[in-house]
Amino acid sequence: MAESSQKNREIFEQAIGCATRAVAGDPSLEVSFTADVPGLKDGEARVPHLPHKITKEGIAELRGQADAYALKHRYHSETLHKKLAPTGHLSRAIFDGVEMARVEAIGARQMDGTKANLAVLEQKRALEAGLSRPSDDEHGRLADVMRLMVRERLTGEAAPEEAALAVEGQRKWLEESVGHLLDTLGDKVEDQRALSVISRSIISHLLGDGEGDQIDPEDQKTNPDDGEGDAANEPDNSDADDGSGDSDTSQSSEDSDGENADDDAASDAAQDEIEDSDADAGEGKHEGAVPWRPNRPLDQLPDAGFYQIFAQEFDEVIKAEELCDTEELERLRKYLDQQMAHLSGAVSKLANRLQRRLLAQQRRHWNFDLEEGVLDAGRLSRVVTDPLRPLSYKVESETEFKDTVVTLLLDNSGSMRGRPISIAAISADILSRTLERCGVKVEILGFTTKAWKGGQSREKWLQAGRPQKPGRLNDLRHIIYKTADSPWRRARRNLGLMMREGLLKENIDGEALMWAHNRLMARSEERRILMVISDGAPVDDSTLSVNSGTYLENHLRQVIKWIELRSPVELIAIGIGHDVTRYYQQAVTILDAEQLGGAMTEQLAELFAETIPKPRRIG
Repeated sequence: MAESSQKNREIFEQAIGCATRAVAGDPSLEVSFTADVPGLKDGEARVPHLPHKITKEGIAELRGQADAYALKHRYHSETLHKKLAPTGHLSRAIFDGVEMARVEAIGARQMDGTKANLAVLEQKRALEAGLSRPSDDEHGRLADVMRLMVRERLTGEAAPEEAALAVEGQRKWLEESVGHLLDTLGDKVEDQRALSVISRSIISHLLGDGEGDQIDPEDQKTNPDDGEGDAANEPDNSDADDGSGDSDTSQSSEDSDGENADDDAASDAAQDEIEDSDADAGEGKHEGAVPWRPNRPLDQLPDAGFYQIFAQEFDEVIKAEELCDTEELERLRKYLDQQMAHLSGAVSKLANRLQRRLLAQQRRHWNFDLEEGVLDAGRLSRVVTDPLRPLSYKVESETEFKDTVVTLLLDNSGSMRGRPISIAAISADILSRTLERCGVKVEILGFTTKAWKGGQSREKWLQAGRPQKPGRLNDLRHIIYKTADSPWRRARRNLGLMMREGLLKENIDGEALMWAHNRLMARSEERRILMVISDGAPVDDSTLSVNSGTYLENHLRQVIKWIELRSPVELIAIGIGHDVTRYYQQAVTILDAEQLGGAMTEQLAELFAETIPKPRRIG
């Protein structure tokens, strides 16, 4: 039965690969299936694996994702897109969304099957972005709403039911502001440059120049060998200055179209050689609910104010086994083991190396010439030479570690989805087993939120009349995967919970750090170590939309500084893909998720050694 199921999966994946290459019009396009973050890069479309429980909807979502990558590969020029893109975060999100809608609209117009697959994928995107829930954060949803309205204009397809609430809530003012520009998109659907110009005009009307609505200065330089820059900039600048309507915008786009026909051909030719070589760093990361993570230099952060919490009654500290039943935990654990099967050899080596490093610190020696203990055979000759001399005994003595407890605090935010959370879970598993064998107790904790963009805390805030600067405005969910006193064998399956769809949401690191710290302080061990595994700064849309943009980041810095300077807890951190050495004195940064297991073992081994490691980067 299992072999038949696996064979059917392989046949299905082969069919998806063939269909994707056909839609892309490129027989050389590589199509692979991954548990990591999916995406399109360097001529490879990385498509998610089929879910463990196969459903008709799940198959349609996967086909829709594959079709979306195929259409992007065929009709999208990354070089041109980066050249014309604005620099502001929200401006760029809208610009990217409009281009996504354009590319997918081409396929939806030509193929009914592709249209149906993309419709199912759109439903999934709406759910992941939380568009089905009421929200007062219209600014944060603007990019998703604009993409859906552009899709409606280009394909005639209304927004999915899951996103109807968000779209209709902003439709009126968007139609009044940029409806005339949206009406001009239909004729430009197969012309990326012309539609990008209109997209920039839309952004200018909605956000003004304050959102980075300028093309990179390098692109504004006149180059006699490449007329692309001036032509691309010209319509956008005129639109931003005079706020022209339908006819002006259409004329500008058409003029740009005519002036740059040759440049388009040159751009497309160049794309064959360098496409995606410097692809956008956010490729595949900002889809759905995965939040943007700020990485501001510390000297640019304002002084932190007093941190407050609007409502705590909706927060929860919960054991992993209470979030799903035993059968599902077993299934998720098996799925985790499957994902990491290829690392089994490396994992064993890491565990053995860490154990050797730790046990080497336990210096053993013998005390001789004792009156009781183990008979010292090496000194029996003295009994022959001197019969009146008493027998000599010896006792082994060893210098053990201080009584130690280690807490692993894992970031369970949406941006950890895919390979990062899998590696974090399996590494926590290995460390727990290894340290337990060395006599060190380990606690494994996770932190996320109960909802995207708010929850009951935000609803209470809305009912209270939206008071200014309410502080933290989301419901925390702190998860106990393994307590320090429970053996690894009892908590092993709990780590599979991290593979559960819908668990990973947003992250409020400062409060999670204090929670883990306070649990450690309640322990009786002499030495307490707290290891944080995260992939960047704290992000919670609900909180940041009504407070300063650095509110959570400032609080995290305050907590870290307090622990490092005043607490007996030893704090270390591992950052996945983001530089956490900006926050933590003892930290490493992982540029490849597969380095995580080795980094964790090395950090702990060095921590138990006599010298304390300095912050460094691995990569």
